[in-house]
Amino acid sequence: MNISVELTLTPLQDTFEAPIINFIKKLRSSGLTVLENPLSTQIYGEYDTVMKILNTEIKEAFELMDKGLLFMKIVKSDRSEYEPHF
Repeated sequence: MNISVELTLTPLQDTFEAPIINFIKKLRSSGLTVLENPLSTQIYGEYDTVMKILNTEIKEAFELMDKGLLFMKIVKSDRSEYEPHF
């Protein structure tokens, strides 16, 4: 089963750039399809693979920051080819 995941990582500290950059670089090197925009990062792939990678990388990201939030949306389908029709 393929899924699409949208993530927004928000460290609640003054030095917030390094944890975000590290998190995104780790996702890029995972072999998954990763798309980014200024507000979020989208990951696409097979459910078990995506969740295994996210489990590891979210834990590491949280360990590298004092406090933080992670917003996550999961859609049961691969939406990586989505284009608006309007």
